[in-house]
Amino acid sequence: MRYVAPAREEVDPTVFTRAPLNAWSEFADWMKVPRWPTVEQLNARWPSGVKERFAAQTRELLNDGLHYEQRIARDGVIATREENWHDLFNAMIWLRYPLLKRALNQQQAVDVARLGSRERSRAQCAQTHFDEAGVVVMARDPSLMTLWDAHDWHGLFWRRRDAWSDGSISVEVFGHALLEHALSPGKLLVGKALVIDMREPAHSADAVDCCADAIATGQLLRDPQELRPLPLSGIPGWHADNESEMFHLTAECYQPLRQGRRYPAPLRLS
Repeated sequence: MRYVAPAREEVDPTVFTRAPLNAWSEFADWMKVPRWPTVEQLNARWPSGVKERFAAQTRELLNDGLHYEQRIARDGVIATREENWHDLFNAMIWLRYPLLKRALNQQQAVDVARLGSRERSRAQCAQTHFDEAGVVVMARDPSLMTLWDAHDWHGLFWRRRDAWSDGSISVEVFGHALLEHALSPGKLLVGKALVIDMREPAHSADAVDCCADAIATGQLLRDPQELRPLPLSGIPGWHADNESEMFHLTAECYQPLRQGRRYPAPLRLS
């Protein structure tokens, strides 16, 4: 069933105090106030010199005949529906992670030119999954990957619960649909993850840039099977019920490993 976000005036304000929305405080004035930001206000947040701009998605704009991705690649114009949560969160992602967004757009535009707008490659599917529900995971403890590989969710989120607060593993949310779904309290969130091996000291920005470079050069997101499911609602602070062990034994977001399913090794920082 297609998710429908709550109306702006119906959003429970407590969702902005919990992950993942509490990590986007620089855009609090866009999320929490009664009035929607205008396209002009969105564009005012761009640093000087960038190519991209948000534009209201009107009939006149769409009459240029360009695919959404082609319009961005050619003209830097990001068609944006006004008074729409999904597109507002997309704008926030663009402003925080422009290199990652550009890398995805570059790859999507190439395949649109090659295949047309009616067909989609495996790579396009992978890129869309990541664009909508993607997370970049920074893993510093290899033993956690063993639990994740086996879908040992009880181990990953309960027995190793401290790992999510002591720096052993951390997450940066990229998918704008994840932020939209987080508007509904109690909703179980599952991300599509790319994992960076962070055993060498580095910052989260380095991990995001590493992903952007690997996508732009065609090394990553050539197939949806590259993406690991990560039940984000198991992370401490992400769901009100996950402080109980029973949650980690019964939550519907915890799916067993499919027979024969194998995940790629984490990407090493270059």
